[in-house]
Amino acid sequence: MLKKQRYEAFIQHFSENMPVAETELHYENPFQLLVAVVLSAQCTDKRVNIVTQKLFKHFPTAEHLAATHFDELFPYIRTVSYPNNKTKHLIGLGKMLLSDFGGEIPSTVEELVKLPGVGRKTANVVLGHAFGIPGITVDTHFGRLSRRFGWSKQNNPVKVEFEVGELIPEKEWTNLSQRMIWHGRRVCHSRKPACGACALAKLCPSYGIGEVDPVKAKRMVKVEADFR
Repeated sequence: MLKKQRYEAFIQHFSENMPVAETELHYENPFQLLVAVVLSAQCTDKRVNIVTQKLFKHFPTAEHLAATHFDELFPYIRTVSYPNNKTKHLIGLGKMLLSDFGGEIPSTVEELVKLPGVGRKTANVVLGHAFGIPGITVDTHFGRLSRRFGWSKQNNPVKVEFEVGELIPEKEWTNLSQRMIWHGRRVCHSRKPACGACALAKLCPSYGIGEVDPVKAKRMVKVEADFR
């Protein structure tokens, strides 16, 4: 199977079997999504969703973040990874949103990455899910699967983003990103993927690097309850 045929087959499978591709972070508006994604860096969505329940009640807008101080904000996010840095990022983010963007969430990658704690991955999540602007979100799962699927040999997230972006139609970028992340979290694990329970096995050039026994592999697959 040619490379183009393979990635088209992957996209078709994801589209047919995962028609709804939404982030697993809980949010109600672009501001909440931006904050949640900043907090999710090297942290599980499950943990972030627990934290943001109280956080958004006390800090519902950029104005609230800009007006707070470290000792007031820190207790709300102390259970996420790197809480010291993220506390500083959120306060700086709130201040910059007010000073540079009138309190609104910008809608371009170039503007979003100017905000503290925001890189291209975060920017593309916000653009895709809050504004409907296609973007490729290269987290550890997307990068790993891109290499296993034979779409890229790169380890640098930005290089993966642009290389895969040349293969995949732009309209598919956001949905594909979320579907890849979903699959990586549940089936195509980092250390030992559940190859024997993977619906993409016949398409995957890396089949066999993980557990191929169907019974054993099925036990390795994570389910929805693992993420709540």
